[in-house]
Amino acid sequence: MAKEKIGVIGAGLMGHGIAYRFGAAGHAVGIFEPNAGLRASLKRRLGLIADLLGDDPACLANVAVHDQLAPAVKDAVLVIEAAPEKLPLKQQIFADLEAIAAPDVILASNSSAIPSTEIGRHLQHRERVVGSHFWNPPHLVALVEVIQTEKTSDAVVTRTMDLTRAAGWKPVHVRKDIPGFIGNRLQHALKREAIALVADGVCDAETIDDVVKNGFGARMAVLGPMEQSDLVGLDLTLDIETTLIPHLDRSAEAQALLREKVAQGKLGMKTGEGFRRWTAEQADAVRRRLSQFLADQAKARKRKT
Repeated sequence: MAKEKIGVIGAGLMGHGIAYRFGAAGHAVGIFEPNAGLRASLKRRLGLIADLLGDDPACLANVAVHDQLAPAVKDAVLVIEAAPEKLPLKQQIFADLEAIAAPDVILASNSSAIPSTEIGRHLQHRERVVGSHFWNPPHLVALVEVIQTEKTSDAVVTRTMDLTRAAGWKPVHVRKDIPGFIGNRLQHALKREAIALVADGVCDAETIDDVVKNGFGARMAVLGPMEQSDLVGLDLTLDIETTLIPHLDRSAEAQALLREKVAQGKLGMKTGEGFRRWTAEQADAVRRRLSQFLADQAKARKRKT
């Protein structure tokens, strides 16, 4: 695929990883970041990714950061918004982009849950608005959900999937623009049941994590839930669900236990306690373990290609 200009809005947690991956694939990348601190630290953070993946740091020259929107997205064929999860902010960014970007430039939102339909609702050219939900960290996790709204053209979906695929991601087509898309709906359905089990006194949080990591989670990287159902047989799957489904949690909102934890300031690793207690050393060890595991997977994917 020809190397073209990619625009990224935001140089934070998600934005810098998205920019790195496109830059490493040979695209020129322009990042708009209004925060001076994030602009100043960008080169160092991109360099850390290159070190982690063993990439040639020369690829960093493909990424340029700007304190103004227009030069960052000038000549871009695709602009990806990676701003905080606030609908009014995202709507304003897209309005600003529509005012300066040609009508054929694809405008993509990296929202984790907000439908792109709402983000682009007030634009004139809604056919070029698409969701592009990358997963954290985007330079290590392969998946990107490409979400089609009722207004998004098929050509925009195809082009977005082609660009991300060529840069090393695994794009999937989400055909309906629903909150949470596919991955987060599955992830939070699991979390809802996990929190309910802890709240009901069935087990503690550590046991939940042990069951997932040492049980079905150990095979999920190579065997999805639909494959697993077909593998064991849909007759067995039906028998299990007939017994199990009536007893699963049906909370229509976030569970009381989660709300209580947040109200008490027990926010997880950053405060030393969430569902589990954490020392700074334990939290750092988890982060290192995750980063190294994902980096090893990313390197393995690169070797295959």
